[in-house]
Amino acid sequence: VQLQASGGGLVQAGGSLRLSCGVSGRTFSFYVMSWFRQAPGKEREFVAVITWSGGNTAYTDSVKGRFTIARDTAKNTVSLQMNSLKPEDTAVYYCAARRGEAILELTTQYNYWGQGTLVTVSS
Repeated sequence: VQLQASGGGLVQAGGSLRLSCGVSGRTFSFYVMSWFRQAPGKEREFVAVITWSGGNTAYTDSVKGRFTIARDTAKNTVSLQMNSLKPEDTAVYYCAARRGEAILELTTQYNYWGQGTLVTVSS
């Protein structure tokens, strides 16, 4: 299973970015997909999750109402639309996957990871 994250960049506070994670190597009918982020000097933290089959979602409180996770089952991609970005959203963003249907929010619960894409929000 390979995950490829893209879409990061530099944006001003209040702006938007859309991250994409392409998945290959396995049928993802029964997988859960997530986005995590890691800011400099901090631990990797959960951002958002979606179940591949049912599209159930969950978000960390700090991004609720600003970020939207979605999946495209035809293209085998998971996206993270990020609006109203804040400087504290600056981090390397990683997509992750594991088999199952449960909403999972811990890094240790995922066994497939993408390489990360850097998001920088300037004030």
